Amino acid sequence: MIQLPLSKLSNVGTTIFSLMTQLANENEAINLSQGFPDFPADPELLSLADHYIKNGFNQYAPLGGMLPLKEQIAQKIENSHGTVYHPDTEITITAGGTQAIFTAIATIIKDGDEAIIFEPAYDCYEPTVELFGGIVKRFRMMAPDYTINWNEVKNLISDKTKLIIINNPNNPSGKILKENDIQELIKIVKDTNILILSDEVYENIVFDGNQHLSICQYHELKERSFLIASFGKLFHVTGWKIGYCAAPKSLTDEFRKVHQFNVFCVNTPLQLALADYMKNENNYLQLSQFFEEKRDFLREGLKNTSFKLLECEGTYFQAVKYDKISDKTDFDFAHELTINHKVATVPFSSFYKDKLNENVIRLCFAKKNETLEKAIENLQKL
Repeated sequence: MIQLPLSKLSNVGTTIFSLMTQLANENEAINLSQGFPDFPADPELLSLADHYIKNGFNQYAPLGGMLPLKEQIAQKIENSHGTVYHPDTEITITAGGTQAIFTAIATIIKDGDEAIIFEPAYDCYEPTVELFGGIVKRFRMMAPDYTINWNEVKNLISDKTKLIIINNPNNPSGKILKENDIQELIKIVKDTNILILSDEVYENIVFDGNQHLSICQYHELKERSFLIASFGKLFHVTGWKIGYCAAPKSLTDEFRKVHQFNVFCVNTPLQLALADYMKNENNYLQLSQFFEEKRDFLREGLKNTSFKLLECEGTYFQAVKYDKISDKTDFDFAHELTINHKVATVPFSSFYKDKLNENVIRLCFAKKNETLEKAIENLQKL
């Protein structure tokens, strides 16, 4: 028998999102676990994709992406955040946000380099750092407010720190960074060579009149940052797997060295469809209101239950605490919900390295109202 080499990711298995979706399918449960909409994308966008496919735009795109789409992205960033990226040299189209994150980490991290992440953390950050020989240092945000003590973050900095990874708005907590957070981050990286990876895939899903504070709005941070975003979240087409990375030319040049040997380029006709669709700003400027209504619909349905609704400032995820319902771990409780009550969720412990159990689960409300109604009806019975 062939002796396989030691696994580079020996502690990594199938993601919790895939596991819970599989469990939902096996038990015919309502799937509020994995973060994807169950409603269709805009027919106009689908018609544009059809147009470009049928008219022969089906060959390789340039390495950095189709220029019309990059120009629209640059315009969106300038309109939203008042900052300029050169479309051709500072924006790269990627095969989704996760590929952009992977490539940015691969660009920076070498053996022994340290990267700081904030838990609860999206599950691709740590394995990718470790894949390239890096060491992860974690700051733990905790229920119910998931705030950051920047003095403690400062203590994590060493001469080996090469990267700080932030996720704003945060998945899974639904919290957003405030001006004070940004200013504290600026103080920490000032006079250092530390780079920043800013995962902002939910930037257009922010609630209650709050403003999304992008890393690119701050010169001190923009010059050292990879800004990551996703069209899957923006236009309800997660299966298209198209995102982008915006970064200064010096960083983009290095990013593309890795990108070209990872995926090289991204789906040509869909890029052109997105470029045309983005010309109408209303196709994304109304997204916050759209999802705020869904958030409120879910919260209203659960307010008289024994679930404690945690604050949700952005993303399309609602965190709830269930300690008045069950003393089971969040993993066991999520399984019980799926099997016995036909609602699939995600346990928060999956977003912590040490599987911290806070009796909190995550519900996705990027669903049709009929789907949410059925889930609420089941959850109200607990």
